[in-house]
Amino acid sequence: MLIADVIQLVAEEKVPAKPRVLLVDDNDAVRMSVAGVLEHSGFEVVTAANAHGALGLIASQKFDVLVSDLHMPNAGDGLTVVSAMRHSNPKAVTIIFSGYPRMKEAAAAIVLQADEILVKPMDPLALVDAIKGRLKAGAPKRRISENVASILERETSATIADWLIRIDGEPEVITVHMDDKARSSHLPQLFRDLVSRLRNPLPLGTRALVSDSAADHGLLRRKQGYTAAMLVEESRMLQVSIFQTLQNNLHVVDFSVLLVGVMAIADEVDSQLAQAMSSYVRN
Repeated sequence: MLIADVIQLVAEEKVPAKPRVLLVDDNDAVRMSVAGVLEHSGFEVVTAANAHGALGLIASQKFDVLVSDLHMPNAGDGLTVVSAMRHSNPKAVTIIFSGYPRMKEAAAAIVLQADEILVKPMDPLALVDAIKGRLKAGAPKRRISENVASILERETSATIADWLIRIDGEPEVITVHMDDKARSSHLPQLFRDLVSRLRNPLPLGTRALVSDSAADHGLLRRKQGYTAAMLVEESRMLQVSIFQTLQNNLHVVDFSVLLVGVMAIADEVDSQLAQAMSSYVRN
């Protein structure tokens, strides 16, 4: 048979290429053993030992399957990898595994990012079956995720309400009494500033923008009888309430921008506190 005939025969039979699997785990023994099982089962396997290495591979190569540990070593590293794969290759099958037995029950948020969750120690054959089953079924319809700015914009009122509850819960710390409207009058503008900052990110290390409302807030708090320590404490509680809002929305949050968003939030809230304190002290 001529070479051209062989090529034509292969083309007609549409022989599929080996599915490419990106395997991510910081445990060398697990990574090597699982890679061996997958290769023996007919997959082409590329490995990474951490989230940073995986993100580089996802950006430069195409994969049919992602299999990733959830903690490498930081909690949630696997979700960062999954989210990156979702953006780079939405049709890829994504499977995460964890050594925490309770993860199976508490996985509602993660399932929206990953196709399947397996608990360590896992049966390698079960992993192979899961991958093959998902590849055969095709990529499921994905739920649209939200960025941090959209979540905070949507949850502004709820976050402010949570903050007020926290303030009321520590009367020995915030000893100045006032109604909720007066207490939180500065927050709607602060949240607008936060959302704007998240949607128009500043380069890392750039000085935050000047906020006239933050300066006005510092002056007002002085007139209301706040101490400097109270200003700092209510700002700390605000960050807690904001992060609680993000925690409550993990089932929809876009994990690929979550870390950058958290850093921007902390920087903006701290910057507005600094501006408020400057006005408080100066006047």
